[in-house]
Amino acid sequence: MTDPPVVLFACVHNAGRSVAAAALTTHHARGRVEVRSAGSDPAATVDPQVARVLEERGLTVSGHRPRRLDPGVAAGADVVVTMGCGEQCPVVPGSRREDWAVEDPAGRDLETVRRIVDDIDRRVRQLLGTLAVDSPARRP
Repeated sequence: MTDPPVVLFACVHNAGRSVAAAALTTHHARGRVEVRSAGSDPAATVDPQVARVLEERGLTVSGHRPRRLDPGVAAGADVVVTMGCGEQCPVVPGSRREDWAVEDPAGRDLETVRRIVDDIDRRVRQLLGTLAVDSPARRP
């Protein structure tokens, strides 16, 4: 594993799930993880409901532009986390791969998106624990 570890979050549109996972990981890891995100079929913009829920938590994704998942983005990733892009996500030799069954927030109401982001937050914290870069909030 590289130091810092490289984590790639991938979903279909790189507009919701992977954006939330990347923002939460960046926040919780505080520079101890290199975070990337991409989508197999990128949208034009970030999902506004996801952006709103993240903003409620003090996180901004205003500078994020969805980008295509390609071998260059995936190269060197220690962990590849897929969320709904399945076989369209490239296999990265030597990386650990996880598939998170996370509901797609696209077109969902605000309360549902909050629940989805809560689920992603829980998973991100667990992932950071396995990378030995636990969130400071979880330390004794």
